[in-house]
Amino acid sequence: MSSNRVARRAFRLTLAGLVALTAGLPVRQGRAQDRPDPARWEKEIAAFERQDRAKPPPKDAVLFVGSSSIRMWDLPRSFPGLKVINRGFGGSQLADSVHFAPRIVIKYEPRMVVLYAGDNDIAAGKTPEQVAADFRDFVKVVRKGLPKTPIVFLSIKPSPRRWHLIDKMRQANALIEADCKQDRRLLYVDVARPLLGRDGKPRPGLFAGDGLHLNAKGYALWASVLEPYLKGAPPGRR
Repeated sequence: MSSNRVARRAFRLTLAGLVALTAGLPVRQGRAQDRPDPARWEKEIAAFERQDRAKPPPKDAVLFVGSSSIRMWDLPRSFPGLKVINRGFGGSQLADSVHFAPRIVIKYEPRMVVLYAGDNDIAAGKTPEQVAADFRDFVKVVRKGLPKTPIVFLSIKPSPRRWHLIDKMRQANALIEADCKQDRRLLYVDVARPLLGRDGKPRPGLFAGDGLHLNAKGYALWASVLEPYLKGAPPGRR
């Protein structure tokens, strides 16, 4: 493409943006405004449903849902003797858990829901405010079917690979923590701070080789932080 054609194309795009702004229309700004189609996870959700038909999961269990940090968690090993259900699907964003909540959360009638998501959202360009809004949507959807069930939000974790996004992650965590403080059925559990070393950065020994996901030691640390919440009297049911 010649330099003249590139210049003309750039001018048209700039002009279109100015027209949209003048008319009060929303302007798409990269991936931050995109909402990936949840249908891309249909195969994974359908696999959960086939699994349920083959071996129905227990009632009154603790339901874990969210992205790959949930999917890769060996929950029976971390919480022996505790009834748990793992419905994490790797690469998902918080909005995906909102969309599929009726199929992978509500129908199980869990006694508690543990959610980890937002990590991929920030990496995809969503703002902290968007992540917090998606969390509120998740709460609304779950509340319709499970009005008394506590929801635990595990804070978005720092990691070596995504350390450059830590400020936005902390902002999202702060917004969600503030929401949780307004509702005794919502619990914010800080699983981010324990992953940091004395230098204030992620401890490499707690992460897998990809610098993103936890290794066995990292999950053991998470389990030690979360276990008291799982075994205590769930708020909202006292």
